[in-house]
Amino acid sequence: MSAADPRLSVRPEDRVVSARDWIGFMSMVLGMFMAILDIQIVASSMSQIQAGLSASADEISWVQTAYLIAEVVMIPLSGWMAKVFSTRWLFLVSCLTFTLASVACAVAWSIESMIVFRAIQGFLGGAMIPTVFATSYMMFPPSRQAGVSVLIGLVATMAPTLGPTLGGWLTETWSWHWLFLVNVVPGLLVAALVGVFVRVDRPRLEMLKGFDLAGIVLVAAFLGSLQYILEEGPGDDWFAEPKIVVLSGLCAVAGLGFLWRELAAEHPVVDLRAFSDRNFTVGCLYSFIIGIGLYGSVYVVPLFLGRVRGFSALEIGLTMMVTGAFQFLSAPLAGNLARHMDLRVMLGIGLALFGAGLWLNHALTSQWGYWEMVLPQAVRGLSLMFCFVPINAVALGHLPAVAVQNASGLYNLMRNLGGAIGLAAITTALGDRSDLHFLRLSERLTPDNLEAVTRLSGLSERMAALIPGDPDMAALKVLQSITHQQALTMAFDDVLMGMSLVFVAGLLLMPLVHKVGHPSADSSGH
Repeated sequence: MSAADPRLSVRPEDRVVSARDWIGFMSMVLGMFMAILDIQIVASSMSQIQAGLSASADEISWVQTAYLIAEVVMIPLSGWMAKVFSTRWLFLVSCLTFTLASVACAVAWSIESMIVFRAIQGFLGGAMIPTVFATSYMMFPPSRQAGVSVLIGLVATMAPTLGPTLGGWLTETWSWHWLFLVNVVPGLLVAALVGVFVRVDRPRLEMLKGFDLAGIVLVAAFLGSLQYILEEGPGDDWFAEPKIVVLSGLCAVAGLGFLWRELAAEHPVVDLRAFSDRNFTVGCLYSFIIGIGLYGSVYVVPLFLGRVRGFSALEIGLTMMVTGAFQFLSAPLAGNLARHMDLRVMLGIGLALFGAGLWLNHALTSQWGYWEMVLPQAVRGLSLMFCFVPINAVALGHLPAVAVQNASGLYNLMRNLGGAIGLAAITTALGDRSDLHFLRLSERLTPDNLEAVTRLSGLSERMAALIPGDPDMAALKVLQSITHQQALTMAFDDVLMGMSLVFVAGLLLMPLVHKVGHPSADSSGH
């Protein structure tokens, strides 16, 4: 056994965590925060980037899509790469190249160059996220894992919440280039600290001999095409677009080939046999559900506040910060309860609270703003740690160190896929339900509807006093705009209610979870 990996020679409960370990691990957590933050940081500044690069509306969406496709391909490969090159070297190289790609994005001279640099950034950023999850179980003894799990959960769920707000502030204060340049100093610092302080395992370069190249190609084709379909499908009317049809066929063929290859290969690059562990499989299912809720709510609420209420990026950020504040408040409680409570009960509480937070939006109107959003946001914020901590333990906490790196990649992949599939469904549902509600509302705007006629007459009188021309036509356009706004609000209401039902379904699946305690509780008797 190499001196570089002393933790592998002792029992998990006997691991001693030094100040050196803590510095290295906290550096990795900061790197993970950067990688997750960069998914959302450009969301509020797409129009400025579009203008700066002279890109079309169709082209600019690829600033996000390229990052997400590359990231989702890397995540399942990260476990194999960590074993081959070691956690230390994989994270160090990933962080350095991520930082260099960030600089390249800031100096991009065209939309094509930006897309390439964002893909590189997403690919390398994707390696950092699951590596942190795996390292927490390899580095720390069970007695420390509740607190570490809370820390990771806070970072992983806070970054998507802060991303649009920070991005909007950076763009308004300086320019969109700083969305990427902000990564430079922390990126270099993280790489240096990881290189000096992280010692978890040793490289196993012998694994490169006869490595599973076919598996890498198939997983890239499968996940890359799937992510493209989910990103572009809603805007392209799904299978009405020939490109979506072709990529759907590629996704199906590559997916089946990937399953066959990874189950048949002697040394698969993505070991799917991890799913034979029942608690790991159920944990991944709940990770998928959390992905729907986390990324879905972070997308839907700002979209409502921007499109219906006309909030600025700063106003949206202040509203979303309520969720973050209550996450911080709940973190110590969740970490403590994890040591003493059956995790099935804790997970049930978390799922119920998240679903309730979504349900509290059922009375959503076009007048809702900051104060009306406080209670739903607060309940969701409280719930996140009650979901995240037990799901981590259910999926990864009982696995041996040799299995946790590969399993962590699959576990994080499921959360990202939940977010991607959830966002595609949400975008499609918003369009369909908005059209349906607009049609139904329009059918009621007839000469027989006294309220509509009175409203139109009042609008016409105001238009006559304000603008020249045909006041009746101007009033009709205003009434149509109001109808659109109400239809869109009702569609947001439907989507939030639908998301709450996903968490009800999650509660119904609770009998599938074996009774499990947090690893921190297991060490109490030693």
